Amino acid sequence: MPVSVLVLVALVVVCLSANGAAAQQASGVAATYNLYSPEKINWDLHGASVFCATWDADMPLAWRQRYGWTAFCGPAGAHARVVDQCGNGGLDLDAAVFQQIDTNGGGAANGHLVVDYEFVGCQD
Repeated sequence: MPVSVLVLVALVVVCLSANGAAAQQASGVAATYNLYSPEKINWDLHGASVFCATWDADMPLAWRQRYGWTAFCGPAGAHARVVDQCGNGGLDLDAAVFQQIDTNGGGAANGHLVVDYEFVGCQD
């Protein structure tokens, strides 16, 4: 699975690495949050035990910290790098990314946001 990145407006744009998949997008996707806390673990993909660590753990620190992290589980402005996979049929955003688009706190109160996302190039 290639690493990717996402943009949210309650829109999430997913940035694909050079070996990324074809462009995808979806609307009305559930987005939850996960406590990856990359800044606390120095953006260590192995330390986070994420799926993409096999491929991307040795990428430069600047590359790993360029975007917030999210898990891509299926099909307002934030970018997030896809570093993990999940089984909830939506997105599992790092808490910091989730908070960027949860402007009124309603997502935290409900336990999820409904977002649209689109894969984009990472420009890495």
